[in-house]
Parts: sequence; structure tokens; C-alpha cells
Amino acid sequence: MDIKTASALRRLRLVSAPEAVSFLLLIICSVLKRTTDFNAVPVMGMVHGVLFILYVLFWLDAWNRTKWNVKTAALYFVLSVLPAGGFFAERKLKREAEAAVIASRARREGVVSA
Repeated sequence: MDIKTASALRRLRLVSAPEAVSFLLLIICSVLKRTTDFNAVPVMGMVHGVLFILYVLFWLDAWNRTKWNVKTAALYFVLSVLPAGGFFAERKLKREAEAAVIASRARREGVVSA
């Protein structure tokens, strides 16, 4: 894995958890808006919107660089629209990055010929 691909996966990973937190907070703010006088929906909506746009941009970049198949790319996109999906995406991306590092080291040391 080259450095640009690793960077793309890292960016996607770093934005996935905050995007998930902002989505959950937006849901909580929506409930509070309906049940109390507290209205933080405009602020949380904007924060979540910016994080979601960043997630989609980083997702497109990662898809382009890693050459994921359509099923894998769709999985990461679907995880972005589920309330807690970003946490699962972050965990899966972390495992994928670790596996790529291990494979790269094995190739460099001559353990694997791939």
C-alpha cells in the first residue's frame, strides 16, 4: 500500500467516529427540541452536515485509491448513513489498515511473494 492510499484510509477513519457522534447528537437534539424548549438542531445539523460531507469526500477518495469493489464501497457508504455506523466503519478500516501494513512488511522481508 502506498502512502497516498494509507493517508486516504486514515482520513476516512478519522472522520468516521466524529460523524457518528454528531449523528447521534443530532438525533438527541431533535428529540429534545420536540420535548423541551432546548433547540440545538440548527447547530448540530450544520456540524453533522459538514462532517457527513467530509466523510463522503474521503470515502470517494479512499474508494478511488484502494480500488474497492462495489460491495465494499457500498458497505462503507451505508455505514455512514446509519446512526452508529461510523463506529463500525472506523473499526473495520483500522483492521484493514493493519492488515495492509502486515502484508507490506511481509513482502518487504521476503516472507510472501505478492
